[in-house]
Amino acid sequence: MSEKMRIAVAGAGLIGRRHIELIDASPDCALAGIADPSPAAKDYAQARGTPCYADHRALLEQEKPDGLIIASPNALHLQMALDCVAAKTPALIEKPVTDTVATAQRLCAAVRQSGVPMLVGHHRRHNPIIKAARETVANGKLGQLTAVVGLWLLKKPDDYFEVVWRREQGGGPLLINLIHDIDNLRFVCGEIVEVQALTSNKVRGFAVEDTAALLLRFANGALGTVTVSDATPAPWSWELTAGENAVYPKQDQPCYVFAGTNGSLSVPNMELWSYPQNPGWHAPLVREPVALSGYDPLAEQLRHFQAVIAGREQPLISVEDAMGTLAVVEAVSEAARTGQKISPGRIMEQAA
Repeated sequence: MSEKMRIAVAGAGLIGRRHIELIDASPDCALAGIADPSPAAKDYAQARGTPCYADHRALLEQEKPDGLIIASPNALHLQMALDCVAAKTPALIEKPVTDTVATAQRLCAAVRQSGVPMLVGHHRRHNPIIKAARETVANGKLGQLTAVVGLWLLKKPDDYFEVVWRREQGGGPLLINLIHDIDNLRFVCGEIVEVQALTSNKVRGFAVEDTAALLLRFANGALGTVTVSDATPAPWSWELTAGENAVYPKQDQPCYVFAGTNGSLSVPNMELWSYPQNPGWHAPLVREPVALSGYDPLAEQLRHFQAVIAGREQPLISVEDAMGTLAVVEAVSEAARTGQKISPGRIMEQAA
């Protein structure tokens, strides 16, 4: 029997503990240690009998894990990842890859120079729903992609905003939630080359937005709209429709529509709409379900990370790729602030 791969985790908060659960459940890897300076993390590690370090660098030096999962606050991602590069330890970095495009560029340069494998945890790319949507667009079933609709509409409870930073700029749905949907749209449809955006804080009156409307132009010529609000009871969001996380009651509704010249696809209910013959609005449409395989995307991400460490697979989302998603989110924020059309490419040029 081959020896289990030793994976460590930096950050023992909610997502860090989820990664630990997955490591525990995996037949192919074992938890090498935890890095987190908080007393709660120390107590958690002691209860498990797991080595715990206040500093991730001590963990890397003492435990010499095969890989490190970085599940720390966003502002710590860059330094932790650079320390992994220095230790020649592959890393899985929770999204966003870093807190700004400028810091992501620093990490990109270090990874390119070192060759140390780095995977970014946009885990929805591992979801069979998103993989099937990407394949449907790529194989031409929709024809030429013309329009994309994204919805992220739900109501966050009032006590969510008792945390002060969630009421301030940077703590709202644009930067906290939208990054997931932007990455999904990039993965399925290709690069976003231009962004326009409007925001409103009318409902709660906080410094941060509660509602936003986006207009996107894709490199392939398709246009997209995304409407975002965390202030309305509604079933149209990935969280409530995908069934990916059991804490959200699943709704049988779409949150994305991908429309092309030959057909349209609603996601995540995966219904393909087309005309069998005599295309035109007077003809009846045919609705065809798209078959899916079933597996936990976070468990699949862990399997993939092990394959990346072993050199069997290339990262599904590299640091450079994840930087592209972060650049779109920064472009959305700038477009909302200035009222101008903003290019994510220009965001990256300015950060260089």
